[in-house]
Amino acid sequence: MAISVSRRLLRSLGSLSTFGQCNSSCTMSQSFYNSREIYGHVKGSSSMFAGCSTLLKAGTFLVSKGLSTSILTPESSNAKPVVSEERKIGLLQDLMIPVTNFQNEDKGFMVLAGDVFDVPIRKDIIHRVVRWQLAKRQQGTHSTKTISEVSGTGRKPWRQKGTGRARHGTLRGPQFRGGAVMHGPKPRSHAFKLNKKVRRLGLKIALTARAAEGKLLIFDNLDVATHKTKYMVNYVNEMENTKKVLLVDGGPIDEKLKLATQNLHYVNVLPSIGLNVYSILLHDTLVMSRDAVERIVTRMHTPINR
Repeated sequence: MAISVSRRLLRSLGSLSTFGQCNSSCTMSQSFYNSREIYGHVKGSSSMFAGCSTLLKAGTFLVSKGLSTSILTPESSNAKPVVSEERKIGLLQDLMIPVTNFQNEDKGFMVLAGDVFDVPIRKDIIHRVVRWQLAKRQQGTHSTKTISEVSGTGRKPWRQKGTGRARHGTLRGPQFRGGAVMHGPKPRSHAFKLNKKVRRLGLKIALTARAAEGKLLIFDNLDVATHKTKYMVNYVNEMENTKKVLLVDGGPIDEKLKLATQNLHYVNVLPSIGLNVYSILLHDTLVMSRDAVERIVTRMHTPINR
């Protein structure tokens, strides 16, 4: 939505010179500007706005009608919404969100590919992928004994005729106590085939859902100052409306981060190659490093081998 009173409003806020390069309608998503509540404190500085104008010239800014617009001025670090409209999801538009770290420092911005982080939400695809994951990880070691495997005599229990009882040839049958189990489970694989396109789409939908909810945080890196568990506990306690956190790094997990999170049941760490739909759904907040985002986007853009 175009900012109709942009010049008069910006003049009153004393920030017209900052947005001198922005003559066209520039809009950003709610999750980008409400960074103080969702992504941590983002300080308004001249370098930030210089980077903003550079991105505007490069054409990587998110431009859309259905998005909310807010203004950050150097005088105030708080985001003040000017236009409040709910952003439409699934338009395949690139998203720009701030980058921070465990110390809530401003590390610039990052543009997320729209074909990965802004796809239409489809619950049926998520359901299929989750069922496929859970079925594949079943051990399938359950087993029952057939009549040939049950321990017992092979002798005929009584003669065929003349006793007035039913005829039987063995006491190992399913009708006797301690006998066999007919048509019972045997060791097998519960996995079934799911097309790679569906699996890839499910991961895109899960990432889109977290980004739309404002529960996707981008960190410059996942380096921690110490291996102490209380460091991670204090950070999670500062986050609002967060119960479980999933940390995703690009390459191998740092040893300090492993030690800091291994005793916390509500904080889990994964490399980017292990990111999956079920893990994303189990955690209400997703924290990804720059490297992890780049690797995920590269993987999503790689053609599928048939």
